[in-house]
Amino acid sequence: MCGDCAWWCRIGVMDKVKQRIEALNGRLAALLEAFDPEGLRKEIREMTAVTMKEGFWDDSQKAQGIMQELAELQKQLETIESLQQDVNDAWTICDILSHDDELDEDESDLAKEVRRLEKLMDQIETKTFLKGRYDRRSAIVSIHAGQGGTEANDWTKMLTRMYMKFGQRMEWKVELLDFSKGDEAGYNDATLLLLGPFAYGYMKHEAGTHRLVRQSPFNADSLRQTTFALVEVLPELAEDDSEVEISDDEIEFEAFRSSGAGGQNVNKVSSAVRIKHLPTGIVVTCQTQRTQVQNRNTTMSMLQAKLWEKKMQKQKEQKSALKGEYQAASWGTQIRSYVLHPYKQVKDLRTGVESKQPEKVLDGELEAFVEAELRLL
Repeated sequence: MCGDCAWWCRIGVMDKVKQRIEALNGRLAALLEAFDPEGLRKEIREMTAVTMKEGFWDDSQKAQGIMQELAELQKQLETIESLQQDVNDAWTICDILSHDDELDEDESDLAKEVRRLEKLMDQIETKTFLKGRYDRRSAIVSIHAGQGGTEANDWTKMLTRMYMKFGQRMEWKVELLDFSKGDEAGYNDATLLLLGPFAYGYMKHEAGTHRLVRQSPFNADSLRQTTFALVEVLPELAEDDSEVEISDDEIEFEAFRSSGAGGQNVNKVSSAVRIKHLPTGIVVTCQTQRTQVQNRNTTMSMLQAKLWEKKMQKQKEQKSALKGEYQAASWGTQIRSYVLHPYKQVKDLRTGVESKQPEKVLDGELEAFVEAELRLL
């Protein structure tokens, strides 16, 4: 290539990089408006003042929740400020390189930095969609086997593992709160706690029916079989949350020995807890914590979440009925299909997002599906 051609080619590449940085500047302005750094600083100062008050740690559970929220706000502010500085630096470097003929290696580094900033911008923008009242909360995820016997039980266990892996990828603390084993394999039901900031916001649209198509390993003829599992996602509510109030005379308490894997104490004493809410008949169980007190606290949190969901569902049905759109609650809406045979594909039926690598999806790579659903709504 002649010198002039190479020069014009270089100018074209730099123009494209410059356009991408300009686009980043526009997106950054929208993010600064959405997150309001000065408002974040004020909120951080106010929360920090609360943590300095005498008696703050008297209620350790509440104090830990406040400290976790404070840490998340500080992280948000630091991320936004760092992104702003990096975009400004990229613009300065681009301007320098556009007037220099001998910095090809730096051009490549700049292009890599712009790609990094674009990816980081995507991640931060996703959080602008998490503005719901409980989106910052941790998530309680329950998976229930549909019809299909052992095949459905195995599918429920596969989904449980998938969400545990996704939680780990998101750097949340993952706890298996409860499960009931199938007769031959897998789970009839399983309940997870994904403990971390925005877990409910990210997970809430995973609720619905998930469909699996594969050659069944439990069929002697290896026939293709379709099975379903229902996923429920609830926010973890605080004890003093005014949305749901539970009086002592409304619950029936039972302690029993855990049937799951556990430490020395877990299976030898009645540490597992089952609570029934008498007015609604809702029953919740937790058997994986080490002590009865821990299991009882977790179970009450699960019950609060289920009662909140019931309240929200009733309000939704009332609004739909007024609009003439009411439909009775049913098994659930199929939201995603996982096909392992005769071809390989995972497809979300709401967003159209798909993957030809179901093994990776089932190993927790759900980001593309989760983020697409957040942006759609």
